[in-house]
Amino acid sequence: MNTDEKQLHWLVRPSTIRKLWIGFIIVLALVVAAQTVVYIKGYFGFDAWFGFGAVYGFVSCLIMVLVAKLLGFVLKRPENYYDQPFAGPDVETKNDTVKEDGHGV
Repeated sequence: MNTDEKQLHWLVRPSTIRKLWIGFIIVLALVVAAQTVVYIKGYFGFDAWFGFGAVYGFVSCLIMVLVAKLLGFVLKRPENYYDQPFAGPDVETKNDTVKEDGHGV
């Protein structure tokens, strides 16, 4: 570990991130492998299949990410959205300017 890496917080060091990934992969693989020993009672039949929980969790997480991306695309605003003055439905003037009276209003 060099001096630049020692100055970083331990959770953002590249070596720590790699070790965390490896550790999480091992734990998840052990959890799936434990299904060979532990009996899983399925309520619908297909949920008792080997590795169903891991596949279901991955697919549901993938769907949530895709829905969030789609929602971000639908709800995004232009970069200058808040720079444009708002004219309500009753206002017919186009170039209204806000004047400050010294009280911040």
